[in-house]
Amino acid sequence: MTEKKKSIRGEYGKTLALLGEKYQDIVVLDADLSGSTKTGVFARKFPDRFFNMGVSEQDMIGTAAGLACVGKIPFVSTFAIFATGRAWEPVRQSVAYSKVNVKIVASHGGVTVGEDGGSHQSVEDIGLMRILPNMTVIVPADATEMRKVLEWAVDYNGPVYVRSSRIEFPCLYDDAYAFTIGKGDVVRDGMDATIVACGYMVHQALAAGDLLAKRGIRARIINMSTIKPLDTALLIEAARETGGIVTAEEHSVIGGLGSAVAETVSEEYPVPIKRIGVPDQFGTSGSPNELLAYFGLTPVDIEHAVLDVLKLKERKQISAP
Repeated sequence: MTEKKKSIRGEYGKTLALLGEKYQDIVVLDADLSGSTKTGVFARKFPDRFFNMGVSEQDMIGTAAGLACVGKIPFVSTFAIFATGRAWEPVRQSVAYSKVNVKIVASHGGVTVGEDGGSHQSVEDIGLMRILPNMTVIVPADATEMRKVLEWAVDYNGPVYVRSSRIEFPCLYDDAYAFTIGKGDVVRDGMDATIVACGYMVHQALAAGDLLAKRGIRARIINMSTIKPLDTALLIEAARETGGIVTAEEHSVIGGLGSAVAETVSEEYPVPIKRIGVPDQFGTSGSPNELLAYFGLTPVDIEHAVLDVLKLKERKQISAP
């Protein structure tokens, strides 16, 4: 990991403009937020292939579906709360149900949106997209992975939802990293317990791993950037080999990564699981760091969850016949 911080949404804008040179069928639609989503980079380079749809997210999704039906490759962007909230029914009917080639890349996911408050902090979007048949759901862990995801998505024929953050954070990967859809990446090995995380929380998980190492505990840490399709084989292997799992996400504990992991493990290889995420409540206003602490999303919180899982794991082993 490099200490240099980079913006995932910034990398989106930069990569989209580069892809626009190679793929003449790429068109970009935004809902009057191109400065924040960074699609303005594409707009300045290819103004005839950029469409500012105004504050009309439902119409934007429908228009994108229509463009996809005539062979274009639409990339649609706005804040996550609007892409998956205001526009959920058109996403369901016009994109997922129809299985058209629309890429929804939403920024400002999670509580690190900060002072914009609960109305703009999307903590439901992964669940809302994950539940839709035909929808692929991806949460990149850094700017490099965002670029690799986009390079994959442009050649994939079907609906894709990609979530990015507002804040900048260090790069986990270098250019040699190869993104593979539906595959998690073990970023640190260990045999005592497993931490499965996505997005910014991968970095929090790595920091938690450092804290655990000081206790002599070796945690396996997985970047599960593809939420759907989920890497079930890797999860079952981790459950079998480490005997306990903690999930970490900047999303509600209901319906997101934690739910997906718990569903898989409980059916295939039950082990103790703890979910770190936003409890069953809306966000609130505060700085990103204040909100991470308020909602229990810090490395210390992850560390304590792992310690709890280890106790449950020990209890399970003692009670086993």
